[in-house]
Amino acid sequence: MIRTTRLWRSVAVVGVASLALAACGGDDDDDDTTGGASPTAPAATGDGTLALGTLLPQTGSLAFLGPPEFAGVNLAVEEINAAGGVLGEQVTITHTDSGDTSTDIASQSVDRLLGEGVDAIIGAASSGVTSTVIDAVTQSDTVMFSPANTSPDFTDYPDNGLYFRTAPSDVLQGRVMGDLVISDGYANIGIMALQDPYGEGLAENVQISVEDGGGTVAGEPIIYDPNAANYTTEVTDMASRNPDAIVLIGFAETLTMIPELINQGIGPQDVPLYFVDGNLSNYGDQLPAGTLDGNKGTLPGAETTADFQARMLKVDPALADFSYGPESYDATILIALAAVAAEDDGGPSIASRLVDISKEGEKCTTFEECVGLL
Repeated sequence: MIRTTRLWRSVAVVGVASLALAACGGDDDDDDTTGGASPTAPAATGDGTLALGTLLPQTGSLAFLGPPEFAGVNLAVEEINAAGGVLGEQVTITHTDSGDTSTDIASQSVDRLLGEGVDAIIGAASSGVTSTVIDAVTQSDTVMFSPANTSPDFTDYPDNGLYFRTAPSDVLQGRVMGDLVISDGYANIGIMALQDPYGEGLAENVQISVEDGGGTVAGEPIIYDPNAANYTTEVTDMASRNPDAIVLIGFAETLTMIPELINQGIGPQDVPLYFVDGNLSNYGDQLPAGTLDGNKGTLPGAETTADFQARMLKVDPALADFSYGPESYDATILIALAAVAAEDDGGPSIASRLVDISKEGEKCTTFEECVGLL
């Protein structure tokens, strides 16, 4: 998918996955996937009202992802409640800020949400932030469902069966990025990545993909501190390796990195830059015109159709980007459907049905339609 909206005119974006909104129902041979309480379901712990919380970026290095994620959640809650809610009651939602790993905002937000007794938390967006609070959430018997975590670390994380995500692992994004750079004709690839589970995990998978595709990585990936005052040393190191292209895995510090790359003669008009979802933002007002022309990036996630964009814009008319909006919508809808299937809004009950209601069965695209199938 090539994004051609005005917001993205400087960067071509390659979508790497397409997610169905939900799938409900089950195989006639498996009574446990047809809806209703499972015979092996956890004891009911809900109070009858599905209470949701969000842990999404209002501030920090991923704040640009916050608006579409909040809009996706709010759209889902509106549609759920318009269809009668869950278990006969309206779903409630409490929004909080995740900040980033340079602050303690996420832990404070989680304490607030757990204190309110939410049944599920949607977030965080940052894998690094999630790693700081996942234990507190899952050990409290609360579902944690991220719309944007891509770190491979969470694939087999000891989460008591309570952590889920609608974004694909960076094993996939790394593979697509490596294929993209090699297919564009570059053989000696520089990799620069921020130091956190997301950055290091994605760098590792990009390297694997580049080497599997017959290319080479210009030395080991350069792992940098995202909170550093400048990146002169790291860029000097990269310049000495003479890369054909550079994969830059980062967040907001990208705006500090790019001018230094330009100063040292390996900027995006000298050596092509490849961005990832963490820094695929609109930098048009913060860099000289034309700085990013011709450069590319990968965005793991669902294609945002015109119809879905229109629905999100009704929730937030100021939206200029829709990244991870569909995944946020899906996470919210799936939690609600799992509560319906379990006939209980408690976290363990929801978790016990999330896999069943999101695979096989019949495809459905609205909460009301999916509940009908259940």
